[in-house]
Amino acid sequence: MTVWPAPAKLNLFLHIVGRRADGYHLLQTVFQFIDLADDIELEVRSDGVIRRLEGAAGVPESEDLCVRAAQALKAAAGSPLGVDIRVRKRIPLGAGLGGGSSDAATCLLALDKLWGLHRPRAELAALGLELGADVPVFIGGHAAFAEGVGEKLTPLTPPFAPTEDNYLILKPKVFVSTREVFQDPELTRDTPPITIRDFLESGGRNDCLDVVRRRYPEVAHAFEWLSRFGAPRLTGTGACVFVAMDGARARALAREVPAQFEAFVAQGRNESPLLARLAMAD
Repeated sequence: MTVWPAPAKLNLFLHIVGRRADGYHLLQTVFQFIDLADDIELEVRSDGVIRRLEGAAGVPESEDLCVRAAQALKAAAGSPLGVDIRVRKRIPLGAGLGGGSSDAATCLLALDKLWGLHRPRAELAALGLELGADVPVFIGGHAAFAEGVGEKLTPLTPPFAPTEDNYLILKPKVFVSTREVFQDPELTRDTPPITIRDFLESGGRNDCLDVVRRRYPEVAHAFEWLSRFGAPRLTGTGACVFVAMDGARARALAREVPAQFEAFVAQGRNESPLLARLAMAD
């Protein structure tokens, strides 16, 4: 059985700049990976069966994005092969860290290699987009300025790449529903578009923050606690909030975090570890 990393991400800002006729929101954001990751273990089967042996607690196999990614790739490619899947979760669910999307992307890229398909990366990203708006950035594997529903990606490379800071991340013990946040009538949906340079100069904000803080008091409490030590931000629609700081200070503060929050200290990464793993398999 081979093991493949599925890294978490942070949204360094998130603006909602409009809405399509089909109801999907148009976004601008910057994705950066962090060194918190799930492990995806895959073993190819010759009988065509796709089977999950282990996954996230409480997530049925039929709803597991890794399983759905494998099924989508098998159908699109017409592969006769199958796979046994173990998803060893470290990225919390409902946290805004992209764990499910990252798992799906890792399955698509790893199975493309293990099944000998050699599909174009753009085709895999299109398959992934059907599973979730965050999947394409994990397929691309680079920190990126994203637009559209999150699929129009401009990789950020020096001198434009975000700083690979250390982050103290708090996860309140609550699951945030992305659907509920985006359906909230008070959500800002008309922020003027910005450029990459605008982001680097101003940092942007997260348009979901006010809605999430109102709907989920636990997130508001985490945000207020972190505000004592820096300028916290919300990733995605939450529940995680984070602040950039020196690694030693972040580790010290993590030991003081109130019991109602989980604490993670993570290092920013502008390149997904999956890219190196894929290169090793060539």
